[in-house]
Amino acid sequence: MRDLLATRARASPDATALVDDASGREWTYADLNATVETTAGRLAALGVTRGDHVGVLMETRPAFVRLVFALQRLGATLVPLNARLAPQELHTQRERANLALLVCDADTEADALAAADAVPVATVDDPDDPNVLALDERDLDDVEPAEWAHEDTLALLYTSGTTGDPKPVTLTLGNVVAAAGASAFTLGVLPDDRWLLCLSMYHMGGLSIPLRCALYGTTCVLQRGFDAEATVRALDEHDCTGVSVVPTMLDRLLRADADLPDSLRFVLTGGAPTPRDLVAACEDAGIPIHPSYGMTEATSQIATARPAEAFANPETVGRPLFGTTVTVVDDEGDPVPPGETGELCVSGPTVTPGYYDAPDANAAAFGPHGLHTGDVGYRDTDGRLCVLNRRSDRIITGGENVDPGRVAEVIRSHPAVRDVAVVGVDDPDWGERVAALVVPEEGHEIDRSTLEAHWEDRLAGFAQPRTVAVVDSLPRTASGTVDRDAARERVVATADL
Repeated sequence: MRDLLATRARASPDATALVDDASGREWTYADLNATVETTAGRLAALGVTRGDHVGVLMETRPAFVRLVFALQRLGATLVPLNARLAPQELHTQRERANLALLVCDADTEADALAAADAVPVATVDDPDDPNVLALDERDLDDVEPAEWAHEDTLALLYTSGTTGDPKPVTLTLGNVVAAAGASAFTLGVLPDDRWLLCLSMYHMGGLSIPLRCALYGTTCVLQRGFDAEATVRALDEHDCTGVSVVPTMLDRLLRADADLPDSLRFVLTGGAPTPRDLVAACEDAGIPIHPSYGMTEATSQIATARPAEAFANPETVGRPLFGTTVTVVDDEGDPVPPGETGELCVSGPTVTPGYYDAPDANAAAFGPHGLHTGDVGYRDTDGRLCVLNRRSDRIITGGENVDPGRVAEVIRSHPAVRDVAVVGVDDPDWGERVAALVVPEEGHEIDRSTLEAHWEDRLAGFAQPRTVAVVDSLPRTASGTVDRDAARERVVATADL
């Protein structure tokens, strides 16, 4: 097939493809296809050709969307880079991905230059540095649209790096198409759907939205960065039917305005576990929350719970999506029965063929049951999936294994607790001790005796936290997951219970 946008533009030329919330400008699929053709011609004039790896360093904006589809038109591979990284981190990722070109904007030009070395840098804005090429000033080369097979690499996306150095994940056209189909079978698709994009496009959760909209023929409404009040307005003003957020973003939306517009069909939460009280708040407000579990290596969603399922079982992320198999295995790699905790392995057409240029990592990551996710969880007797924590987060205290997700689940069930992170900290006698960083509900105070009474009959003695710190919020990474190193430092520095 041709690239996704060209295929869609032939089928639905007059449908609205993209809306820029900042400017109010709209593009039909025919309009967007024409601008992408121009961008592709300018990239070709810079020497970009089939198979090249091209880095994009910028926050979410229409130019990013155009680059995504222009690189597809040329048969090149998109490599989104996190615009929040330090230059040295960008340098390492640029080098590892073997970039032929790095495209930036005015906000990221200095970082792009610092990371580029001999790799040419182009900007979608007016350059400040004479060594940076102005993409819009290039003459157009003729473009012969590339043909795509399902096994061709569409993008290299870096993992979040929560368990080590970020690795570039190979994602194919087939991965993207399968993920879009599986998601549609769960969320549904209607001709007038409008999906708000307020996530960063250098993460899979953000990048997936314009890709899926092109496949569905629906509208992507683009917001240039998340702001709770502005996002509530955008959802209402553009009659959005869907939005993807991490749980902390949804919590801020509800605090800004619990009455989100009635046009919403789905609010997809992921990137971190969705707290039980947030699910309950959505039920009270009539918000169609869809808690999900996913990862870059599976092209975003692995499992998703629909609202009724989430409201009845607030700890679950639902069942695996169509075509996806999740197997829970023990430390020896053998499947365990329902209710028993183990590592989650995932297989199916959405799963990456492997990390780029990393044979050792691939040999360790894949096994008889598919990709070892490094996540710990269990399936209940009805097949619903519950995700607890990373396998590497496991705490070993006095020779006993403690899954911090189980401990956090118990603490979070206390009505005065809004959120919690459970980590292991060094202990001279036991190797590690269990520590908890607790965020209280507004207007509530927490004391140790109350917490101890709550977990006394719910947790084994060795799993009960020995150190507790009360904080206003949990430290998080850019993708919304708890920053465990920062949490560990904070709980040691501020423990007061």
